Amino acid sequence: MSSDPLVPPASFHGTQHTPIMCWIEDDQPRAARWFSERAAAPPARVEIADDTLSADTAYRLACEGTALLWRGDFHNARQLLLALARRADQLPRRKSRAGAHKAALDQTPGAAFHRYRLAQSQRARVLSQLLIPLDSDYGIPLRRAPDHRLACVQAWGPADGQPGVVSLRELLGVVSAFEWRKKGVPIPALGPPPDNRIHPHYGVFSPVRGEYVDLVAQTPLPDGASALAFDIATGTGVLAAVLARRGVQRVIATEHDPRALACAADNFERLRLTERIELIAADLFPSAADTRAPLIVCNPPWLPARAGSTIERAVYDEGSRMLRAYLAGLPAHLAPGGEGWLIMSDLAEHLGLRTRDELSTWIAAAGLQVLGRIDTQPRHPKASDPEDPLHAARAAEVTSLWRLGVHT
Repeated sequence: MSSDPLVPPASFHGTQHTPIMCWIEDDQPRAARWFSERAAAPPARVEIADDTLSADTAYRLACEGTALLWRGDFHNARQLLLALARRADQLPRRKSRAGAHKAALDQTPGAAFHRYRLAQSQRARVLSQLLIPLDSDYGIPLRRAPDHRLACVQAWGPADGQPGVVSLRELLGVVSAFEWRKKGVPIPALGPPPDNRIHPHYGVFSPVRGEYVDLVAQTPLPDGASALAFDIATGTGVLAAVLARRGVQRVIATEHDPRALACAADNFERLRLTERIELIAADLFPSAADTRAPLIVCNPPWLPARAGSTIERAVYDEGSRMLRAYLAGLPAHLAPGGEGWLIMSDLAEHLGLRTRDELSTWIAAAGLQVLGRIDTQPRHPKASDPEDPLHAARAAEVTSLWRLGVHT
């Protein structure tokens, strides 16, 4: 694995399978590499756009599925994107009686969640129609365009010499991730500043919800855990780092996503924990000689739904696949008398996506028993925002650390 914190693994570099966007410009066929984190297909309809295009016309074209390849001023493109977002966020001025009647009948939390995801998906599709060209070195050939080449290198790997096209919305996400990576996220459980920051990479979920980190930092360690613990699906590596800072002499952190592996390795090096934490590329449990540990920690995705991008896999776990696999594999990997810590929000239960009985059934079917549970209230802003579409479920949400042991 590369030790250069600015370069992601080689698997992100351009390959012969890179999607290509084709269009006609100045009566000539053009082509460029197509960048899409969601693996969306290159747009089939493309129009050239510049500063003369009105926001209303742009919004109409975007809603119709026409991509707008920008050739005007870069800052004007950003203003246009804001104008498109305002239009996308406006509530319809009139609702049909049939639509109002259906909404009145369909007020279950699960229905609200699916409507919310559908609305977010439709909004993203419209806003992603505004495209920005990239030179072969990730430079932006537009007036007043900033230099975002380093941010692009961090997200996509070194430029491969091909021109490219990316949605402005996605490019701004790349830039935002670049700034977060430079600044880092302070984690009080890791100790006093400045040596307490986790630096999330592009495409790796940031540990911004500190309540679950505090649960791992404060729950008493089971017997023997000071010698060895596993952190399953480590992501940024934050929980493995917390365990090491708590005094666990050896932590084995597993991860299968290449970006997350590079991110965790970077964070362990920054925190000077590489001698205490061993990072292994694995899907859930390590398969080497150390197959059992007194403590096995996992913070799986909390919502059983389909992920739309790599980063969403940290939030959505279709069919609760990872949760169920973790529970099923625990007995074979726990040392005698050991504990498996499951860090979970009950938001899925409040949304009607999973029941507590289902979770209890999976725990029992794996041959496990609940030794205890420690609860805490979420502290994120959406939990207290009455304007949030999922406010009722978020306001009732509880985050828990389940202490699980093998049933005797």
